Amino acid sequence: MPKTGKNDHARKEELPSTLQRSEQKAQDTFAKTYDSALESYDNDEGRAARAAYASLKHSYEKVGDHWEPKEKRGPSDKRAEEGGTSSEPTAGGVDANASKEHLYKLAQELDIDGRSTMDKDELVKAIQKANDAATRKARGS
Repeated sequence: MPKTGKNDHARKEELPSTLQRSEQKAQDTFAKTYDSALESYDNDEGRAARAAYASLKHSYEKVGDHWEPKEKRGPSDKRAEEGGTSSEPTAGGVDANASKEHLYKLAQELDIDGRSTMDKDELVKAIQKANDAATRKARGS
């Protein structure tokens, strides 16, 4: 089902819950990419969703239960850098290419214990885990 409506904006009820709690531009980025990819990939919804998330992650990062603009546009992790051909797992919306300082600030915002002793990879994993927990809590599951 198309994610954009007649007003060329995202149809909020058609979006994943994390995007429903995000700003309009993030919603529109996901929705427009999804709709375009759906046409290109012969109505393959899974492939369209993956393309839409890839597009979203270029400009946004997941923080808690929603998406926020990144400090710097660009690929968010090793898999994105390689165009999806990598066997590396994604960072789940965490901008793994951000500076350690930025990741530390997010860890502070998310109140992650032990953050001061974590290296960059540990911060990425801890933020991803905190984001997943925040999303589950927001969904009530």
